[in-house]
Amino acid sequence: MLDENAHEPTTRDGTFTDADGLALDCGRRLDSYTLAYQTYGTLNVERSNAILVCHALTGDQHAASRHPRTGKPGWWSEMIGPGKSVDTRRFFVICANILGGCMGSSGPSSIDPATGRHYGLGFPVITIGDMVRAQVRLLDHLGIDRLFAVIGGSMGGMQVLDFAAKHGARTFSALAIATAARHSSQNIAFHEVGRQAVMADPAWQGGSYLERGEQPRKGLAVARMAAHITYLSDEALHRKFGRNLQQGGAVGFSFDPDFQVESYLHHQGFRFVDRFDANSYLYITRAMDYFDLAGEFGGTLANAFKKDTPRFCVISFTSDWLYPTRESRAIVQALTAVAADVSFVEIRSDNGHDAFLLNEPDLFATVTGFLEAGARMLKIAPAGQEGERSGQGRP
Repeated sequence: MLDENAHEPTTRDGTFTDADGLALDCGRRLDSYTLAYQTYGTLNVERSNAILVCHALTGDQHAASRHPRTGKPGWWSEMIGPGKSVDTRRFFVICANILGGCMGSSGPSSIDPATGRHYGLGFPVITIGDMVRAQVRLLDHLGIDRLFAVIGGSMGGMQVLDFAAKHGARTFSALAIATAARHSSQNIAFHEVGRQAVMADPAWQGGSYLERGEQPRKGLAVARMAAHITYLSDEALHRKFGRNLQQGGAVGFSFDPDFQVESYLHHQGFRFVDRFDANSYLYITRAMDYFDLAGEFGGTLANAFKKDTPRFCVISFTSDWLYPTRESRAIVQALTAVAADVSFVEIRSDNGHDAFLLNEPDLFATVTGFLEAGARMLKIAPAGQEGERSGQGRP
């Protein structure tokens, strides 16, 4: 799928501060807030080629550019770029760090203007709907009335569903990958284990750790380790590690990591704390737990898609036990019930939930086909092939 000449797309950093503030689902209000975002590619004159990419729980705006803290490629560098499925020669891509995040957007680690101190637990509880409304304000700021597509996987897929249900007139198409219209009790349970691990760390200090210049590193690392297990499949873990032991090939009769899989989880956990804020983890997992799109529409998911439903594509993976295929089928059935234009693909993969972030040729082919078909419908041409209809646009 990948163009041999593909390279990192041209990137622009942006910051949007909304001085009008935002009313939140919890009943509170942020008098002002900030979203940090990145764009890739060029917005055409018609402003018809914009794609909003929504990131997952621990993602951020660095979807296709090197991460400033880790130095690693963006979390969707396999997907976004020149010649890739989300082709930045044709599309203008926007990815914002969500409300509640910790990479430049307003969240619990931000300074509360009312006190001059970090919000900590003083930050209001947010929802997926709040995140989406803030991103709609960002689109207003950028002068984009209607997207070509909104795309996302996992929690990003929840944002896609919320966007399509509540702001459907503002997008031509929607692509929801490895996601669900509500969190299962099992998923809520896993998140609660993670939150309790963070809050049990003495360094958490009731959420005021930044005022004391420290981080609940151990608790956040344990939370990440537990969550990371859910992102993989049993097959993927066995393929990578089996019951292989660390160097020396013998058990140590201690509680130090003996097995390679233990060391892997330790590595994942403690690498995570270098780039993520513990309170953001609490707030974002809570937002996911509260997500119940059917519940917001009278208990019937189809009701969410009765008005201005965009063209849809839903994708699941056979080994994803965090958001199994039955969750995607429920979304497809709801869309079908309102006669929406929807396609569905279940991709065979043993990479578990994380398959949507990995090199999965069938995923790339599906996304490419869906976007290219839509681009032909709207006559969106790659840069340099626009003829007289297009030119350089802003921003």
